[in-house]
Amino acid sequence: MEAYDGLAYFSTNFTRKARKGAVVSLRLMCGCSSGLWNYLMSYVMKDEDSVESLASRFGVSMDSIETVNGISNPDNITVGALYYIPLNSVPGETYPIKNDTTSAPVPAPSVDNVTVDQVNHKASVPYWWIIGSLAVGLALIVIVILIFVSLKSSSCFAGVRGSRAKYSDEKTSHEFQILRKTSFCCASGRYICCRSGDWKQPTGEPSNRQINIPTVVGTDFFDMEKPVVFTHEEILSSTDGFSDSNLLGRGTYGSVYYGLLRDQEVAIKRKTATKTKEFLAEMKVLCKVHHTNLVELIGYAASDAELYLIYEYAQKGSLKNHLHDPQNKGHTSLSWITRVQIALDAARGLEYIHEHTKPHYVHRDIKSSNILLDGGFRAKISDFGLAKLILRTNDVEESVTRVVGTYGYLAPEYLRDGLATNKSDVYAFGVVLFELISGKESMTRSAERRSLVSIMVAALRNSKDSMNMSSLKDRVDPNLMDLYPHDCLFKMAILAKQCVDDDPILRPDMKQVVISLSHILLSSVEWEATLAGNSLVFSGLIQGR
Repeated sequence: MEAYDGLAYFSTNFTRKARKGAVVSLRLMCGCSSGLWNYLMSYVMKDEDSVESLASRFGVSMDSIETVNGISNPDNITVGALYYIPLNSVPGETYPIKNDTTSAPVPAPSVDNVTVDQVNHKASVPYWWIIGSLAVGLALIVIVILIFVSLKSSSCFAGVRGSRAKYSDEKTSHEFQILRKTSFCCASGRYICCRSGDWKQPTGEPSNRQINIPTVVGTDFFDMEKPVVFTHEEILSSTDGFSDSNLLGRGTYGSVYYGLLRDQEVAIKRKTATKTKEFLAEMKVLCKVHHTNLVELIGYAASDAELYLIYEYAQKGSLKNHLHDPQNKGHTSLSWITRVQIALDAARGLEYIHEHTKPHYVHRDIKSSNILLDGGFRAKISDFGLAKLILRTNDVEESVTRVVGTYGYLAPEYLRDGLATNKSDVYAFGVVLFELISGKESMTRSAERRSLVSIMVAALRNSKDSMNMSSLKDRVDPNLMDLYPHDCLFKMAILAKQCVDDDPILRPDMKQVVISLSHILLSSVEWEATLAGNSLVFSGLIQGR
């Protein structure tokens, strides 16, 4: 604007404010030519101007500027002098301009600083076209999702109906298939197809056949595998309507029944619907972890008022029934070798959930009644209803929670602080080792109600080694009939004492326990080999290998 100072004049109706970067029209005093050019615009030369820059700026040739102004030497121009620029269009109309320098950024327009050109431009923006495009795009996305859901549902129904027909034709089939991870659940029990968190009762069916799985089971609940879903009718039929003759045992969180489900022996845990938390906890753990020394979850079922978990069947029942008054329960006594093998199996199962699962778990209810025995007296840890994730903080894995479990097996720090760690499980396992040695329960039934830990630790206090352990021998299970290697029993008792140390830091971890029990088992096998065939271990009076 300064370049045209004194030459420009404004129309009387020009009231708008100009801003930097805006294009405005100026009326300039100029000369006229009847020669080669239609118009001559007057221009005052500035310091940074040259003939070349003027030619570039106004879109004319240098020769035309030199001719009009009589410039013989383009380098010899006078700053402040008036020069004429020959133009072929009316001054003020648009013409090509070349800018050698980058223009300054244009500030955001204010309400009172908007040009007519900008207003007109905004008025011409086709907002309806943008909105329409977005609407069409969203509609296409919704259609694609609906088609995908429809195809998934169709394939799910088809697969379930096919499996139902196959099962009815092949009565001998009894192997349960684990459903792999997917966003949808083909419920083989109710033949419905839904997302895991949206279980619904099929239309027209009685309410007692409803799958009543809580809605907290989300699509990501089963991170690894999905168990089979059975019907309530199948559960009732397999247990003879939960008859007393099929009852295997009762616990804090439900009763366990024997069942013959699709030609396979199973154990069915029956819970009330109020035990949802334990039900979900056990399913979540057992769908993630699989180990030969952990009981296998096969499937589940539900009715309006009850929840059911279906496990592999352990033919020999719980360890507790074989240790505490076994003869009255129809069992023969366990040999020393069998007891050590059971201890090692249980230790391996516990080590697995402590060390080899991601995330790690703490069982919180290790006891002899939760250690099951298969037909070969191999142990499997069961009942994961109280299992909790353990989080690592400052190199210590812990889970703060309310105190649950069974008295006699609870670690002191857990009772005191509610702090569940893998060392809490180690303490409970130490109590089980004392049970295997003594044949006694974790708490005496006498009036004084002493714990087995206090009794066995006192006996060890007066037993210096395997050659001087009369106090310990007095506490050994009489059903063993002195048929055990004294050094191995002493080592196992010392290991149990380490596991129940009041200081959790001094307790071994389950990896160390497994190593110690492996050595004890090897030494025990070597001892058994020295007995030849004359021992009661081989006569069948004591349950051995």
